[in-house]
Amino acid sequence: MHRNIKNQPKTLNEKILIGKSKCQNINSNSVIKLKKPFIILIYIVLEILIFFSALYIMKYLYDMYENKKESNLLNEISIDETKLAELDGATLNAENSGNDNSSSNKIIDIRPERVLKLEELQKINSDIVAWIEIENTNISYPVLQSSDNYYYLRRNYKKNYSLNGSIFLDKDYSFEKPSTNLLIYGHNMDNGTSFQNLLKYKDKKFYEEHPTIRFTTNKEDAEYEIIAVFRSRLYYADEKNVFRYYNFINAKNEKEYNNFIKNVKKASLYDTGKTAKYGEGLMTLSTCAYYTKDGRFVVVAKKK
Repeated sequence: MHRNIKNQPKTLNEKILIGKSKCQNINSNSVIKLKKPFIILIYIVLEILIFFSALYIMKYLYDMYENKKESNLLNEISIDETKLAELDGATLNAENSGNDNSSSNKIIDIRPERVLKLEELQKINSDIVAWIEIENTNISYPVLQSSDNYYYLRRNYKKNYSLNGSIFLDKDYSFEKPSTNLLIYGHNMDNGTSFQNLLKYKDKKFYEEHPTIRFTTNKEDAEYEIIAVFRSRLYYADEKNVFRYYNFINAKNEKEYNNFIKNVKKASLYDTGKTAKYGEGLMTLSTCAYYTKDGRFVVVAKKK
């Protein structure tokens, strides 16, 4: 039997080249085998990232939807017509009381319908203490208050988790005293909800078009007129001679009250032509501002 030498390498160089070619084929196959699990892992990671990103976007959009519903919540509450009739009658009795000394004209309830609506809302959550609104803005929300200033940072008025959180009143404010300054916090959401619209007060023209804040409790439907608008930030404990507006809730005396008013007027971005005098109720709205680390944007108003 003769060996087929037709395709056999004739020289040493040819033998070396054929050997290299075989090695390269082996190495290529090994690399392909190694790459396959790695590529599969990348695909799995990407799919997980896409899944959780989609969940986050859906949650974000849902929170926006819920936030818009929340801002219209008070308007959707209906009061029993019998109660409204009693309210109208009581108001009429109040108006005629100066001309009628009859003891039969008893005032039942002269509180506005909006106050009664808030009472209905408080049945959903007793932590709801008020409703705040600035006309022709996105600010129209229930105001919550809890035993700490963290609970409603990421919870809505139903106590469910929400990126927007709630508008909430400082834990140290007391309606019984009452305290001097309604210190109210809200997130600066980039979707225009919560207290984001407060930043529009940087423009004096916006202030001139929206000079009043409406604040409704279960006792009254009040208005506050804005006296100052300014930028601030959270200060470190060792920083001296700085104005910590967020520490002022209860004025110990007239001097402390006047000092607060002096500081807010000094810090104001522009002159509103308004101020406050000792004894007048105050409101301070505070939200995050990103012009500096721990920045804040603040609006201060006095009760009309």
